[in-house]
Amino acid sequence: MLYKYAYHFAALFLLTVLISCSTSEAPSDMRTMTVTATAYNSLEAQTKKGDSLTTAWGEQLEPGMKVIAVSRDLIPEGLGHNAEVKIEGLEGTYRVVDKMNKRWEKRIDIYMGNQQEVAADWGKQEVNITWEVDS
Repeated sequence: MLYKYAYHFAALFLLTVLISCSTSEAPSDMRTMTVTATAYNSLEAQTKKGDSLTTAWGEQLEPGMKVIAVSRDLIPEGLGHNAEVKIEGLEGTYRVVDKMNKRWEKRIDIYMGNQQEVAADWGKQEVNITWEVDS
């Protein structure tokens, strides 16, 4: 009789293992890169002409958002639309919502809402960014 229950327990255990393996996410890796970081505001002079609040991916910017634009060479590296990025020296996580002009490489632009003075104080810096890349 004990063997009967052991068989059922073993079958249930095996089924649980198989289900958990089939629903697990694909493995991912963290990647770090040194890039040039600048800052931008919701001003027509700093963005695409005509609409300073809409990103290249069609998102609406609002002051206070933790978002960045990336140079287009970083997109194939895993920094596409909505990728989450940690920026050395800044708190929290930033989301990629915009892409920069084709002339830039290895560069991010940090959105600073309407705070022109804060953006000017940031200037241009070399920073390490870290993000997750799906394997």
